[in-house]
Amino acid sequence: MQKILLYIMTILVCAGCQRAENTMQQQFDTVQVVENMVIDEKSVPIFPKKAALTTDTAQRFSVELPMRCTVDWDNQAVVSVVREEKIEMVRLGTGDDLPDLSVDQYKFKDVTVAAALNKLLDGTDVSVVADEQLVEKISGEVASGTLTDTVDLISKMGRAYYSYDAETAEIHLKHRAKWMIKMPKDEAIIMALLDAMHGADVRNLLVNWQDKTVVFEGDSQTEREVSRIIADIASKKYMLAWDMDVYRVYPKTDNPIIWMNLLPAFGKHNVKMSIPGVVGRALVVGPEINTKTLQEFLSQQSNVVLISQGTFSIPNGWQSKFDIGQCSKEDRLETDLIIGATGKYGDYGGYQKIDAKIVLTTKYGELTSFNIPSSIGDNYVIIGIPTHSFVTTPETLISPFAELVVFMSPRLVSIVDSKADKSNVDDLVGDELRDYLNK
Repeated sequence: MQKILLYIMTILVCAGCQRAENTMQQQFDTVQVVENMVIDEKSVPIFPKKAALTTDTAQRFSVELPMRCTVDWDNQAVVSVVREEKIEMVRLGTGDDLPDLSVDQYKFKDVTVAAALNKLLDGTDVSVVADEQLVEKISGEVASGTLTDTVDLISKMGRAYYSYDAETAEIHLKHRAKWMIKMPKDEAIIMALLDAMHGADVRNLLVNWQDKTVVFEGDSQTEREVSRIIADIASKKYMLAWDMDVYRVYPKTDNPIIWMNLLPAFGKHNVKMSIPGVVGRALVVGPEINTKTLQEFLSQQSNVVLISQGTFSIPNGWQSKFDIGQCSKEDRLETDLIIGATGKYGDYGGYQKIDAKIVLTTKYGELTSFNIPSSIGDNYVIIGIPTHSFVTTPETLISPFAELVVFMSPRLVSIVDSKADKSNVDDLVGDELRDYLNK
């Protein structure tokens, strides 16, 4: 009897084990494992923790993009006139006014700014606090003047900036300061100012488009560069701008683009110059070769994809750059590319020319460059830049004959005296406007 009971219990235990195994098997069968994340109809996705970095879409946000990344090719004016407006730069955070004291016969030799001011203020209630280490040594003499003028002089000699706190009677010294530029109303001048500051490597610009102001921070070198830009805009009376399209071109066959077909297609008189670079070639072409006709020509041999479009401007004789990735439709290999330009409009061997240097760079350095003299109304077409120049992997699906094509259209903006007769300037077009500018 005991054997029979033991046998029955063994059968029951085995049956229970079998049911538990079946239950576990059934549970495992309904679980979906995807890249170490367990997901079923009752669970929620589990994602790995990301670093605290600004998202790409937030990083790309810019109030300037609608102005910078749009070109109205149907209404482009290669020569235009804008009115001169005052541009003012003021320093922020200067603090309170210094005490009304006089200085007579004060000399200092081979000392730091802090040491020179401490000696100057010896016997007064004013103390000096160096918020940053200022090691530059200065020497000089003040015959007579106010305390404010003397502190200004000593600070500038040592490339330092001061602010005064009247409540604590302390002069604080730093080697960097903050400025505000009160910009004109005309957006063309504003964009030229901003682009020139970008070209001078001035970073962290805070632009208020409502107030038309820009705030930036820097040292004495930054102050000098920005002051020169403002002075040039006010004195040279010209600005240069470039509108551009950037294409990736895929040949329809296993052959490269036959660029010599451009001559019979448009006539040799419409291709004025051919300038070779270390990589690629720049063509100076007439106005008959524009974005529309160029795309029609390319589409006969290839598939054309617009990668980026935009505009940038500079005061005459300055430099700036266009970031293709900032205005790109999406992330592509070429969006690492930056197109820089230095240009000047004026006499070029007896001709009125735009003398420009165009430089193509990536994060790995300069890719190629071209020195391009052109007349008003000419366009540039940069050809022969292999797409494989931007490929970083050993293998790629991109055709070895795919290439980057850049179309650039330079514009001249004349800044005229605000007192000029409106009827004598604003109504000028074509040859009459060119004659006016040449004067």
